[in-house]
Amino acid sequence: MNIDISKKDEIVMRLVHYFITEEDYQPIIVNGVKNEIWLENLDAPYKVIRINSNYIHNIDQLKFDNFKIKNVTRQIKKKTFSFNMKTLNILLDLNDDVEISQGKNIDNFKVDSLKDVRKDDGLGGIFPKLKTMTLNKGDDFETILNLTADISKKNEKENEEYEKVFAPKKIVFTYALIAINVIMYILEVIYPKLVVDGMILDPVAVRAGEYYRLFTSMFLHADIIHLGFNMYALYVVGKEVENYLGKEKFLLIYFISGIDGSLLSCMGNHYSLGASGAIFGLFGALLYFGYYYRLYFGSVLIRQILPVILVNLLIGFTIPGIDSAAHIGGLFGGIFSCMALGVSDKKNANRLNGLVITLIYLGVLIYLVFLT
Repeated sequence: MNIDISKKDEIVMRLVHYFITEEDYQPIIVNGVKNEIWLENLDAPYKVIRINSNYIHNIDQLKFDNFKIKNVTRQIKKKTFSFNMKTLNILLDLNDDVEISQGKNIDNFKVDSLKDVRKDDGLGGIFPKLKTMTLNKGDDFETILNLTADISKKNEKENEEYEKVFAPKKIVFTYALIAINVIMYILEVIYPKLVVDGMILDPVAVRAGEYYRLFTSMFLHADIIHLGFNMYALYVVGKEVENYLGKEKFLLIYFISGIDGSLLSCMGNHYSLGASGAIFGLFGALLYFGYYYRLYFGSVLIRQILPVILVNLLIGFTIPGIDSAAHIGGLFGGIFSCMALGVSDKKNANRLNGLVITLIYLGVLIYLVFLT
């Protein structure tokens, strides 16, 4: 079967094929556009690539074209919490009389042929792999099949990874932690002096060498209301974090955040107890997870996760007796430790940064508690 593909359509297909399969870009659905393809990769230097097949006949139309790009990217920035979004605008049908001008955060490139794609002063200088992009010698129909098959394989692999992350999993440790906290509260009621006096976060005792209190105080609660609020919060956020990040990462984030919260609380030199520091760490982990997958979590992040964190922090600052220091310490501990552990099985360049930040954060807290 022979199908005639125009020169412009072939360039579009090959560029889309390259950016999706080699540079990990994903297609974006942009309403109200025609003969345009939009691609997105928030980890790339160009977060957005737009391939425009429409004819642009003068400089005013090019300026208007860049104006449209700014409007679209403004919406993407809001959704993805991106402050700087550089766009590569590939123009496939630009009048020869139009002089290319660059807009703010928009790089315009004119492409007339696949040879233009490979030039050092063109796209090939930005994406070196384009210089050796394979050109199949088959007919047009075979070309379409090959390109489509490659893109489909790439999309299938991405879908498998997302399904692995978001698929419902059996929750174990969230329920186990709730059970342990309830059991500890029962022991508090039966043996108040033995349990509370020996396990509560006492800054003087901690500085004297009873470091275990940084950990054990996470399982104590002042009363049944305190226990109820914390366990409900753990039930709600714990299931989400354990499901998305996995059991091992969930536990590590929980305990690292709890200890970070205890350390920051120690700086206030007052007695403290409760699981809220660790729970705020889970909120922090969910916040980082939502940011990492912000293409999917954009509205949830703004409307649900952030408001819950802010309201709970506000409550801690306005109601006497609530240890806001533990909440803040745990929140940042959760964000940093989640960054260090990573949010999926994919390679994540931020993990090393997260590990360094986590260790620095822990080191600063230890220094402020024990050495000042």
